[in-house]
Amino acid sequence: MASGQLGSIILVGAGNMGGAMLSGWLKKGVPGASVTVIDPSPSDAMKTMMSEAGAHHFTTLPDDASADILFLAVKPQLMDAVLPPLKPVVGPGTVVVSVAAGKTLAYLEKHLGEAAMVRAMPNTPAMIGRGVTGAYANPRATEAQREAVQSLLKVSGPVEWVASEADIDAVTAVSGSGPAYVFYLVECMAEAGRKAGLPADLAMRLARETVSGAGELLHQSTDEASRLRQNVTSPNGTTAAALAVLMADDGMQPLFDKAIAAARGRAEELGA
Repeated sequence: MASGQLGSIILVGAGNMGGAMLSGWLKKGVPGASVTVIDPSPSDAMKTMMSEAGAHHFTTLPDDASADILFLAVKPQLMDAVLPPLKPVVGPGTVVVSVAAGKTLAYLEKHLGEAAMVRAMPNTPAMIGRGVTGAYANPRATEAQREAVQSLLKVSGPVEWVASEADIDAVTAVSGSGPAYVFYLVECMAEAGRKAGLPADLAMRLARETVSGAGELLHQSTDEASRLRQNVTSPNGTTAAALAVLMADDGMQPLFDKAIAAARGRAEELGA
């Protein structure tokens, strides 16, 4: 694979994450004819998109399939069944990319043999092009293969390469699972607003718009999150009173420490 060239791509799994990635690739100019999708039951919308783009779709792997990039976008619990038939696809020039949480490179090699491999962990905002992906490449991956994988991953947002495979479990805990933490923050804020006397639907609207607006401000600003927080906080004001609770020794930080540790521990268990 020459630097900057993608070559042929096999995408296994066209569900929420795989479908979002495929949509992004096609919108960014990846030729549909270079993509083969393996999925037993894609949505009607996905079938239409693949057909219009000229991408190839099969319910099972064709006998003569080969790929420069084998992109695995299936749930971790399905990998045991999905991987064995894919071994013939993995040749000397193939790079395997997995977005399955917890599944280690050693696990992938057990099923697919030794190959250039990348473990990646995107998150669900990838579906609107606002995700972030952590990635780790094994030593067999060439610079050209890393560049090709980067070009596929970045269609959904920034890509952050980590120094060790173990770091991917921490990435999973922070950003992979992170959107759920933010959504739950909205739920908690809305419920607290309801308990403070607001109608439930109004409290939810206020919480949703506040969190999404603050997120967009954080996205657009060059200031650190701590500086943005300080900018909102008047001395002895209402925000300061709330932060005194949230930033107490038994406040949000130790709770998040426990939550991230639990998520990372579960990612490690999935790879065992």
